[in-house]
Amino acid sequence: MKKWQDKLKEIIYILEQSEVNEIEVKFWGRSFRVSKSPGIVSSVTSSAPVVAPEVPSTSVSQEVSKSESVEPEGESVLSPMPGTFYIAPSPDDPPFVKVGDSVKKGQTLCIIEAMKIMNEIESELDGVITKILVDDSGAVEFNQPLFIINPA
Repeated sequence: MKKWQDKLKEIIYILEQSEVNEIEVKFWGRSFRVSKSPGIVSSVTSSAPVVAPEVPSTSVSQEVSKSESVEPEGESVLSPMPGTFYIAPSPDDPPFVKVGDSVKKGQTLCIIEAMKIMNEIESELDGVITKILVDDSGAVEFNQPLFIINPA
C-alpha cells in the first residue's frame, strides 16, 4: 500500500510542476487520475478501498524574467517532458556540456529525471552551446528551453 501512495505523491508533484492539468496512469492493478481542478485531487479505480492523500489545490502562474524574454541567437533545445534537470550524470562527475562547448548531433546534453527514470537528452544538431537556461537540479516543464545552440 505504501508503494502506490509514494507513486501517487510523485505524480502529484510532477503535475504541480507542469502546465498539464490532468494525468492518468495505471500501475499495480489500479488506475490513478490526478487533476488540478479545484475540488478534485485524485480518483482511484480499484477493487480495494483506497484513501487518497490530501493535497492542497494548486494554481499555475507564469512568471517571465528578463533573461527569458531576450534569448541569444541560436536554436533552443526544449525539454521533452516535465521533471528535474541534471547537467551531470552524478554530483561528483563533470557536466555533460558547458557554455562554449562544441556538440555533435546525438551527444548527451543533460538528464531529466521523471518518476525516478533518468532520461538522457541528446543534441539534435551540431553546434556550440551558447547558453544553459536551467540551473542544475531545477524543475523543468514540458517544452521549456534548456539550452541555446548556435548551429555549426
